[in-house]
Amino acid sequence: MKRAILLFLKIAILVAAAVWLADRPGQVEIEWQGYLIQTSTGVLAVAVLVLVVGAALIYRLWRALVSSPRAFGRYRQQAKRERGYKALTQGMVAVAAGDAEAAARYARKADVLLNEPPLTLLLSAQAAQLQGDDQAARKYFQAMLERPETEFLGLRGLLTQALRAGNRPEALELARRAQKLQPKSQWPATALVELEAQSGHWREAEIALQKAARIKALPPERAKRDRAALLVEESRQAAGAGQAEQSMILAQKAHDLCPGFVPAAVQLARAKIAVGKPKPAAKVLETCWRIAPHPDLAAAWGDTAESADPLVRVKRYEELVALNPKAADGHIALAEASMRARLWGQARNHLHQARTIAPSARIYRLLAEAERLEHGDGPQVREYLSKLAGAEPDPAWVCGSCGTIAAAWGAVCGHCGGFDTLDWRQPGPALRLAAPEAAPIPVSAPASAPLPAAAPAAT
Repeated sequence: MKRAILLFLKIAILVAAAVWLADRPGQVEIEWQGYLIQTSTGVLAVAVLVLVVGAALIYRLWRALVSSPRAFGRYRQQAKRERGYKALTQGMVAVAAGDAEAAARYARKADVLLNEPPLTLLLSAQAAQLQGDDQAARKYFQAMLERPETEFLGLRGLLTQALRAGNRPEALELARRAQKLQPKSQWPATALVELEAQSGHWREAEIALQKAARIKALPPERAKRDRAALLVEESRQAAGAGQAEQSMILAQKAHDLCPGFVPAAVQLARAKIAVGKPKPAAKVLETCWRIAPHPDLAAAWGDTAESADPLVRVKRYEELVALNPKAADGHIALAEASMRARLWGQARNHLHQARTIAPSARIYRLLAEAERLEHGDGPQVREYLSKLAGAEPDPAWVCGSCGTIAAAWGAVCGHCGGFDTLDWRQPGPALRLAAPEAAPIPVSAPASAPLPAAAPAAT
């Protein structure tokens, strides 16, 4: 529309000029080099206009002839780039489809057509990975490290390769470098937390976790739980080094973060017991017990008793059951203490209560053991053992990543290396043990308090 209006204005101006000249006729004489030219003013104006238009056309033709080779070169280059980008796109599609041969072919074609390594190195590396050529992929990833625009992607590729090869030290160094290069990127932050933890660098892992939480790489609740897990391991490390007070401080931080986190409560209670504070230890266990009853809490509760006398421990566990009568683990712990005090009737009574609340294989094992210790092997023992075969499996520390059952909680899974993946739950039928000796221990009392020997058979 604007162009039409502009053209109309130009035509109007020319018509107006022509009319103006027609209304004002005149003669023009030009004498030059012995020649005399006589014409009217209108003809002269038309001649000048024709000369100007002709000069403009000649100039444009000259410009076109001069610039045509360069324009042709630009056209060819643009067409080449378009073919290169098309090959690059087709290569990415081939990678997504898992077509290694097509991906490699398009990667070579894109490299030739584009000659832009930042765009084609990643495709070439991915194509090499699809073909199973880790050496070639590593070469491409290392080449990416030499360019600032691709260094971050190269680090991620090498980190993935190092993890696949089980080279944890190299993976840790790569994660540190990537995190330093892109402090606000999420994957280096989370990877660094796990790698530091897997290497047993608990303090470094906690620092990395705090950085990850600041950039919101982890949900707040998850970050809180992960930090509590790291603090528990730091507390254990301090306790192993003889730093009892430091161990208690670290465990207290973990417990304050997650009052219902069983490993933190147990570690804090044992740290307080180690410095001669059994009553504060019992308060910690009581707080967690009300939130999440657990055999580990019950085992630590027994250590808060005034003495190791079996009857004293029975009274102590009666107090634990009173805190939460609907917790099966409390009845089981009291039954075990009663068995050590040879109070067979009380032991069976609480085992039957536990079976009513949450039946499990552990309860039938203890029922069979109590019957055997009191009366020796007999039909009742065999009956309990037959029920044991079809009973629900005992809850255990199970890795959410690989399904391995661990004998005790740890911040890192001993089988797959997953960080903070152990949860207390009932295992599935196909779960495996972390080690032959790592089966869940049904009796919550410490090994220093063995069950009494079997009673002699009646004659």
